Amino acid sequence: MGSNMGGKADAEMSENPFEPYIESLRLQLEEQDPVFLIGFIVALAAVVITCVFLKYFLTSKTVRSAVLLIGLCDSGKTLLFSRLVSGKSKRTQTSITDNSAPYKAKNEKESTWTLIDLPGHDSLRSQYLEKFKSTARAIVFVVDSAIFQKEVRDVAEFLYVLLTDAVISRNAPALLVACNKQDITMAKSAKLIQQQLEKELNTLRVTRSAALSSQDGSVGGSVYLGKKGKDFEFNQLHMKVEFVECSARGSKGEEGDADIESLEKSLAKL
Repeated sequence: MGSNMGGKADAEMSENPFEPYIESLRLQLEEQDPVFLIGFIVALAAVVITCVFLKYFLTSKTVRSAVLLIGLCDSGKTLLFSRLVSGKSKRTQTSITDNSAPYKAKNEKESTWTLIDLPGHDSLRSQYLEKFKSTARAIVFVVDSAIFQKEVRDVAEFLYVLLTDAVISRNAPALLVACNKQDITMAKSAKLIQQQLEKELNTLRVTRSAALSSQDGSVGGSVYLGKKGKDFEFNQLHMKVEFVECSARGSKGEEGDADIESLEKSLAKL
């Protein structure tokens, strides 16, 4: 009988090895001042909440280290990509997929970004923009300055999609509008291109807003462009915007040096 009771007690102790310590802790807590206990619990809760918040913040934050080259077909994006990455000219054709390579900025830090050339064809733009937009530290929007007057509407529509995208608006990457092909005599200046785009984007904003108001609900993921009640200007955006003139071909053609110094200076400031 005695041996059975002893075995039973040993079994209970082995099942609850921490019970004596828990009981001792409970008795000590009961002897403490209630105000002290409340303060201790609040402090402990604050530490736990802070740890949870930091874990969520650090794990959910996306590192934006990409520079996206975007523009219409034949704007010179791929040649510009080659010039920036290797300094060399390369025969190009219309891209049907993305190209990426490390780009070392010409600054004291020698910052390195991932330069990504996205396809300019209208059937592929949205697909690749959706894929890479959340990683963008900067967007280089390449414009063909030589035929800009003919393409102003298409350029503005593409820019409108970019600037009203919810992710891009929230992350606010730098926007560099590279007015390419300045080596061609009929090329428009960066200042004129900016003025024309502001005018066209203002018109687009009116027509798109009217279209949305006539529908039941709005298109998901879009934000209002600029400030309500005022004609659109690029300085109304929450992102840094800069227009630069460049030529991926250079004044001596593809075999000569490219004129991309202004663009490189802007990239160095990212």
